[in-house]
Amino acid sequence: QMQLVESGGGLVQAGDSLRLSCAASGRSFDMYAMGWFRQAPGKERQFVAAISFSGASTHYTHSVKGRFTISRDNAKNTVYLQMNNTKPEDTAVYYCAADPGKGISTGAMRYDYWGQGTQVTVSA
Repeated sequence: QMQLVESGGGLVQAGDSLRLSCAASGRSFDMYAMGWFRQAPGKERQFVAAISFSGASTHYTHSVKGRFTISRDNAKNTVYLQMNNTKPEDTAVYYCAADPGKGISTGAMRYDYWGQGTQVTVSA
């Protein structure tokens, strides 16, 4: 089992920055690719960003490219999502997840472990 705990969510104004963190425990964090997903009210869970187990490769959904950065610190068992130039459409519950497969996946089905989520609200 792996436990994931997100933090860093909150209420910001459009254009502000926010950094989400996800702390992992219980299994070898550096053997897992990690991803961030989000779910807005009434919408399906959406892929946001992912990073390979080593941190060498990243992938983003189009709408956040150039604004969000995913990174990880394997020594701290933590993955981050730096959110810059936030927009009201970024408002959602953000979840981190762990993928035991090789490479990076945008599909939620590939991810075995999920955090409880952290709310991000961006006001106009």
